[in-house]
Amino acid sequence: MMLFLMDIWDSVRGFMASGGDVLWLVAAVLFLMWVLMLERYWYLNWISPKQHQAVIAAWEARDETHSWHAHRIREAWVSQAKQDLNARMLIIKTLVAICPMIGLLGTVTGMISVFDVMAVQGTSNARLMAAGISMATMPTMAGMVAALSGVFFSTRLDSQMRIRLETLKDSMPHH
Repeated sequence: MMLFLMDIWDSVRGFMASGGDVLWLVAAVLFLMWVLMLERYWYLNWISPKQHQAVIAAWEARDETHSWHAHRIREAWVSQAKQDLNARMLIIKTLVAICPMIGLLGTVTGMISVFDVMAVQGTSNARLMAAGISMATMPTMAGMVAALSGVFFSTRLDSQMRIRLETLKDSMPHH
């Protein structure tokens, strides 16, 4: 088992080395994005149902649910639930949008490396130029893959949150 983990770590280090330092930045952003998304999934599936049940129970316990004042209370509770559900979603969407940009930063730094090789060695050293081009394309690919995973799951998360909010609204009838 330990040998297997060492092989995986060596593969990851090799991949990170082939793409340059920018890949570490992509990895850090990806890690933060996934930590935040997992927290939102945890909140959505374990915390918000309990909170919503408490809000519904408080609404049903009210003697009066038809007045203008009661409707404003309902709106405030729904608004608070929406705010709690959408917490950190803007950060997640921003991290998703930043991933390709960081990948492009890797492309720029890799191409600068290629131009440095060309300036010093000339265009005859194809091996050194290929290493720079590889360093340029790896972060771009990693940034796009990170963004795609984030787009898919953040969109799904957003959809589930909207459904949860509508379910809460439907559970608190107003006349």
